[in-house]
Amino acid sequence: MRQGRDNGFQAPLWRAIAVYRIAALTYATILVVRNVAHYQRPVLAWPVVAVMLAWTVFTTYAYANPVRRRPPLLIADLLLTAAALAASVPVVGRQALEEGKPTLAVAWHVAPVLAWAVAGGRRAGITGALLMGATDLIVRAHRDQAALTGSVLMLLAAIAVGYLVRIAEVAQERLQRAIELEAATRERERLARDIHDSVLQVLALVKRRGAGLDGEAGELARLAGEQEAKLRSLVAARSVPADGDDGTDLMTLLSRQESPNVTISGPAEPVRLPPGTAREIAAAVAAALDNVERHCDPGTRVYILVEDAPDEVVVTVRDDGCGIETDRLSQAQAQGRLGVAQSIRGRIEDLGGTVAIVSAPGQGTEVEMTVTRLT
Repeated sequence: MRQGRDNGFQAPLWRAIAVYRIAALTYATILVVRNVAHYQRPVLAWPVVAVMLAWTVFTTYAYANPVRRRPPLLIADLLLTAAALAASVPVVGRQALEEGKPTLAVAWHVAPVLAWAVAGGRRAGITGALLMGATDLIVRAHRDQAALTGSVLMLLAAIAVGYLVRIAEVAQERLQRAIELEAATRERERLARDIHDSVLQVLALVKRRGAGLDGEAGELARLAGEQEAKLRSLVAARSVPADGDDGTDLMTLLSRQESPNVTISGPAEPVRLPPGTAREIAAAVAAALDNVERHCDPGTRVYILVEDAPDEVVVTVRDDGCGIETDRLSQAQAQGRLGVAQSIRGRIEDLGGTVAIVSAPGQGTEVEMTVTRLT
C-alpha cells in the first residue's frame, strides 16, 4: 500500500470517505431505532452503535494526517468494522437476519473498503471488498439476490475508486513533470539571453578580429569560432526532454555533440531507448569523436548517422580524417591504450550490440555501432 504520503489529490478523497462514514452511521442509527423492538437483544444494540460512533470520530481525525494512513490503522479499521457487522448475529438474532432485517453496520461497513482502495489502489480495494463481503454474507446467513448485489456493488466501488486513484496519480506525475519542464525552459531561456549578451559576443569578436592573422593568433581565432558554434548549438538544442515515459531520446543526447565540424542526421521523431542504453551509446559516440579530435587534423569533418529500425538502432560515426593504419587498434590495445576497446567497443558489447570499424590510411574511419532493441 502507498501509505504515509499525500499527493495533493488524495486529501479530498479522504474527506469524502469521512463524510460517507458519517452519513452511513446516521442511516444505520435510524434503522436501529426503527427495528430495535424486533431484535433478539435490543439492549446490546446501543453499545455497538456507540462504538461505531466513536470509531467514526477517531478515523475522521486519524485519516486526516497522511502519516497515520498506514497498515496498522487500515487493518484495525477493517477488523473493527467486521466485528461491528458480526455483532449483528447475537444482537439482531439469526432468525431476524434470515428474514431480511438489516445488520447493525448496514452501509457503514463499506467505509474501510473505500479507505483501502484509496490507500493501496485497486488490488487493496478488491482485497478489502472480498473480506468485508464474505463477512456480510456470513452474518446475513442467506444468499438471496439482495445480499449478493450488495457485496458485488461494494466490490465494483472498490475497483472504481482504486482505478480513479491510479489515474489521478499518473495525472499528478505528468503535471509535476510539465511544471519542472516549464521552469527548466524558462531558466534555459534566461541563461541563453545572458550567454548571448556576453560570452557569444566575445567569442564572435575574437573570431572576426583574428580571422586574418597567422600563427597562434589565427589558431586562437579558429578555436574561438568553434566554441562559439558549439555554444550556440547547445543554447538552441532541442527543448524536448531527453527522458520520457517510454525511455530516453537518443537524438537529444547526440545533439549536444553537434558543431561546425560535426553533422548529425537521423529520424525526425525521437529515438526512444532505455535510459542506460541511450546514455551508453551517446558516451561511445563521444569517445569516437574524441579520437577524431586527438588523432586527426583540426577541421576534420565528422558525420553521425542514426538509423532507427523496429528491432535495432544503428549509429554510424564517419570522418574524412587520416584513417587508421592496419593493426593499429590491436597494437594500441596490447600497449594498454584502451580507448577504442573499452570506451567504444566495450560499451556497445555490454549492451549486447556489435561494433564494426572500417578504416584505411588517408581514407577516414567509419565506426558502426549496432544495438538490438530488447522486446
